[in-house]
Amino acid sequence: MPRPSKRISGIVPSGKDGWEVHTEAWARKEAGQDIIMLSVGDHDFDTPSQTIEACVTAVRGSNHHYTPLPGVPRLRRAMAAASTACTGIETGPDQVIATPGGQAALYAAVQAVLDQGDHAIVVAPYYATYPNTFSAAGASFTVVETPAEDGFQPRADRIRAALKPNTRAILINTPNNPTGAVYSRERLEELAEICREHDLWLLSDEVYWTLGGGEHISPRGLPGMAERTLVINSMSKSHGMTGWRMGWLTGPAEMITLLTNLNLVTTYGLPAFISIACAEALENRYGVKEIAERYAARRTVLLDAVRGMNNVSVHGSEGGMYVMLDISAVEPDDEKFAWAFLDKENVGVMPGSSFGHAAAGHIRISLCQPEPVLKEAALRLRRFASSYRREAA
Repeated sequence: MPRPSKRISGIVPSGKDGWEVHTEAWARKEAGQDIIMLSVGDHDFDTPSQTIEACVTAVRGSNHHYTPLPGVPRLRRAMAAASTACTGIETGPDQVIATPGGQAALYAAVQAVLDQGDHAIVVAPYYATYPNTFSAAGASFTVVETPAEDGFQPRADRIRAALKPNTRAILINTPNNPTGAVYSRERLEELAEICREHDLWLLSDEVYWTLGGGEHISPRGLPGMAERTLVINSMSKSHGMTGWRMGWLTGPAEMITLLTNLNLVTTYGLPAFISIACAEALENRYGVKEIAERYAARRTVLLDAVRGMNNVSVHGSEGGMYVMLDISAVEPDDEKFAWAFLDKENVGVMPGSSFGHAAAGHIRISLCQPEPVLKEAALRLRRFASSYRREAA
């Protein structure tokens, strides 16, 4: 075939991507082995039945035609109301644009603020697609690590040290995937000061905002930040709708108008029946309270089960769908630990280093399994960590 473009060839670099343990665990499970899968962030339960019925009704109601590029008006109104609740600042429909999932919202945000050759800062640990999304825009980026001993909170001095003359944006994620850290108001205010001082965009991934421990603080609600913040959001986690592919981006109305042109040449709008079902789910908060309570309970169960475990400690883990465990005292090489844990105990977890150097020496455990399964996994972890140290000795 003719040569593909450098743009598409360079999005995902060749070589290891950190997901090899998850891929192998999934292959073993598909082959019939009794594997406990704690490596992926997809709910073990179905979308709430009210949302499903709303979609069926919309399909039967002949909602099969093209939709407006920025989203169905009812959906945008519902998203604006959700953004008002999420960010703490009044949001109108002209300040949101519907996207096919949170990843598409992130892609749109990066395309909106970075030209080829521009520079961005990514606060780590980070979600796995962040680096490649910048690569797709032809932009460079610097990863700024957050110390595990500081609860994976962002450090203003480290971010300032990473600034370059061509820096245009900073990307953060709170509540954080993979660490579960919930960024404090103090740290976000320091970050906002940097953005105002250097005229930067702040891209804030807040898809886990309903699953946080305590009050969710969005940097968009801080003084002078609404005009320079783009908030990435999604229905996948909050409403139990990972496969429905519905997200949105919140920002200044002028930017949303420009981003409508991006939808013109990419999505050309979203399915009407899914849009209507999502609007109803947002308006009625189908499943939101129940899902948040479920993950809070699971987090408590797992943390209680690992509490007091020799040489294993918890960092971050206040919110989201994950718990981050420091296993460096057992085995400094987190990938080696994860492989051995899979081989000996049939439990699949993610090596922390898959998400940036800051999470090295950790494993990420997904809470997307029922409480009895999480308890069993914790028992296996306790047994494995103990025997691992004896074998090493």
